[in-house]
Amino acid sequence: MEQHAVEQHGKAEPAGLDVVVTTMASDSHTWNLVFLQLLLEELGHRVTNLGACVPDELLVAECRRIEPDLIVLSSVNGHGFHDGLRVIAALRARPELARTPTVIGGKLGIDGSGTPARQRTLLTAGFDGVFEEGGSVLEFQSFVGSLSAGSRALPAGSGALPARSGVLL
Repeated sequence: MEQHAVEQHGKAEPAGLDVVVTTMASDSHTWNLVFLQLLLEELGHRVTNLGACVPDELLVAECRRIEPDLIVLSSVNGHGFHDGLRVIAALRARPELARTPTVIGGKLGIDGSGTPARQRTLLTAGFDGVFEEGGSVLEFQSFVGSLSAGSRALPAGSGALPARSGVLL
């Protein structure tokens, strides 16, 4: 039987992003994570769902191991703001994760959604997007669509979405 060599031209990049979806240590909710995983997979991305009540150290270790293109933190219990500040500091302290696009969303406080000061604080702390409950799924999809697989950083000049943008994460 005659064998033919297959010659590859160019560099094929895998389609879609590698995304980590998780809650934080204090949040035991899971349906939000299932929704996000299904949404992202339907958009063609590969998702690692770390589940609920993820300790900060485990989240950082898994992100270091996986090297995702995007980290999505979701909160439903109303403690996302405080937990998120702690988690983003831990993620940004690791050089290999310092530029990985990271977003937070859901119910981030117990005093209602969409407070501009809270969103500014989260963005200043290092999040690339803040998506509070009651926002549009399309805005989250647009943010995700602006990222490219393998780059592990936001495209130049893209910046974060406006703080008023949001989706229940």
